[in-house]
Amino acid sequence: MNDKMSLTNLFSGIFKDETVFVTGHTGFIGSWLTEWLCELNANVVGYSLEPPTDPSLFGTLELEKRITHIIGDVTDQPKLEKSIKEHSPKFILHLAAQPLVQTSYKQPLETIQTNVMGAVNLLESIRNTGPTSHARACVIVTSDKCYENQEINYAYKETDALGGYDTYSASKGAVELVTSSYRNSFFNPNDFAAHGIILSTARIGNVIGGGDWATNRLVPDSIRSLSTNKEIQIRNPNAVRPWQHVLEAISGLFCLSKKMFEDPSLFAEPWNFGPLINNENYTVSQLTSQVISEWGSGNFNSEPDDEHHEANLLMLDSSKAIEKLDWNPVYSVKEAIGKTISWYKEFFQGLGYDHMQEFTQNQILEYIEHAKK
Repeated sequence: MNDKMSLTNLFSGIFKDETVFVTGHTGFIGSWLTEWLCELNANVVGYSLEPPTDPSLFGTLELEKRITHIIGDVTDQPKLEKSIKEHSPKFILHLAAQPLVQTSYKQPLETIQTNVMGAVNLLESIRNTGPTSHARACVIVTSDKCYENQEINYAYKETDALGGYDTYSASKGAVELVTSSYRNSFFNPNDFAAHGIILSTARIGNVIGGGDWATNRLVPDSIRSLSTNKEIQIRNPNAVRPWQHVLEAISGLFCLSKKMFEDPSLFAEPWNFGPLINNENYTVSQLTSQVISEWGSGNFNSEPDDEHHEANLLMLDSSKAIEKLDWNPVYSVKEAIGKTISWYKEFFQGLGYDHMQEFTQNQILEYIEHAKK
């Protein structure tokens, strides 16, 4: 990647040569995050199940060759704790989850076990390792869906009530409550000198980007249809979501990690990372139309899912992160869609792993350069 030296100095160089323990590193967000960490010269230890899709971004980027790759389930607390103890990370980023609302209707128990108990197992593993020779920053990634969504024209703040209609959303609200309890009880910022743990949560919006192949997710479902000349089927055309490029959320996690080390008492708390409130509030149908426009052809049809409830309106207020973390959203929704579709177009040219690795790395560099403007 070009300008590698300047990349390692991003975020004050806090990740350079440091061990970063990432759960869920084989997933869509986890793979983008791991790629960026590798470019920052971090020593990444990934703990996750096998990639959930084939193809997968993790496989395309051949990340297994560049990190310590542990196949493990976050519901296996002894193995998770053993892995953390063995590698003694300075940073822990917890992304492992069952990430889909539709799947949670089919597998509610598994969703709660993975999302809620997976987070509890991680927190217990950290607690059981005791004080280490260096402070540890832990960020638990949850979701915009953790809020008690009233589906009104209102952007939720970190102080708003938690909730969740479906078991996925409820599981994310529960993780927030559990993390708050562990922070107060065992990792209290007032006692930081004794335990050395800084614990925060990151509530991120609906991320899009190249390399997502999950089912029942709008962009990858659209790509599968477009690439096979089929009509795109959407469930909830008028629904509004806080769409953002995946790199926006990841840069937020990195900015938060940096600030947590600067002052544990100020930054050990929940944080929203979503698009600007005054940015375009794209509906599902508008986003799909823009995807088709970027692809160059295609059409879509609406087939409502009357069986399962999905929220029609959800927005995040990220003003706290903007004001206190020196973080700002970079891309408009239209720009995020453009970057996303360009990745898939490149992928379907079939130019090989090396080419896609370089293309993905260049998209990270383009994002960084855009952020400097």
